[in-house]
Amino acid sequence: MTQALRDRETAAIRSISPALAALPGDVVELKATNMVGAAVLETLFTPATSADINPRARAMPVIPDAPLEALVDELAQGDHGLIMCVGKGGVGKTTIAAAIAINLAARGKVVLLTTTDPAAHLTETLQGNVPGLQVARIDPVAATQEYRDRIMGTKGKDLDGAGRANLAKDLLSPCTEEVAVFGQFSKAVNQSRSQFVVIDTAPTGHTLLLLDAAGSYHREITRQMRGFSSFTTPLMHLQDGAQTKVILITLAETTPVLEAEGLQEDLERAAIHPWAWVVNSSIAASHPNSLFLQQRGAAEIEQINRVLSTADRVAIIPLLTTEPVGQERLAAMTNLSMQPV
Repeated sequence: MTQALRDRETAAIRSISPALAALPGDVVELKATNMVGAAVLETLFTPATSADINPRARAMPVIPDAPLEALVDELAQGDHGLIMCVGKGGVGKTTIAAAIAINLAARGKVVLLTTTDPAAHLTETLQGNVPGLQVARIDPVAATQEYRDRIMGTKGKDLDGAGRANLAKDLLSPCTEEVAVFGQFSKAVNQSRSQFVVIDTAPTGHTLLLLDAAGSYHREITRQMRGFSSFTTPLMHLQDGAQTKVILITLAETTPVLEAEGLQEDLERAAIHPWAWVVNSSIAASHPNSLFLQQRGAAEIEQINRVLSTADRVAIIPLLTTEPVGQERLAAMTNLSMQPV
């Protein structure tokens, strides 16, 4: 595991674009403990020694074996629904979303895998077509242009030159992109009534903007439909636990867990209750033989316990020796148990 981790880090450094690699930079070594607290932060640039390794870390507390497959087993009991993977940037939302989608498709389900994250690379992650799986992307630029063209072609069709110019100016507002992306998101929500739709969301802040748009739209529709008993908005669909499963993705580290807890609180205020949590790339769950990594793993226990005490369902994915890229490796992620490596 130690060599595999080093190989992954080396590959990541080598993949840095030439433009970034040309900038002044430094490499800070991985530490055996979490960099939290003033006293620990003071040691960030101090080279580690063997004295920094705690030999008692080998006796790590036992954590439950919680494979992602258990969550997919429950999801697969239905034949449709919306599955939203949410969380802080860099915690593996794209990977987890792709792994869930591939496993559902392998069980004969019709699945749409899409993303609202401009930085996501679903095609690179999948590396090929999967039977029963459609892959799409909500592109903010394309969605905004499509929305502007549609409004100009409808509301602007009968306006004079000055009116069209004013309308075009209004459509340059930053709010236009939010409305356009929400429109594409709403289409995906609607598709989940007849198939599985797995959404890899953008990092936390973008997700909250999307939920805010859903709330604003819901309030406006509710106002317009006052007196009517039957209507459903995207927000109502997200609030329906039978229709939508929100999965919080995190790492077993302080900042990602804190941000995930904050996101859960924001979701709860919108009456959206997270269905499950996934702790990704856990060193503790991989049961390393290296004393250094055992100390890293021991530092995760507090955060894993916080998640276990918070979530209704939990999957814990061990740190893998290779990047989970490609259909075979992604499919394997759903049945990983915590085996020593």
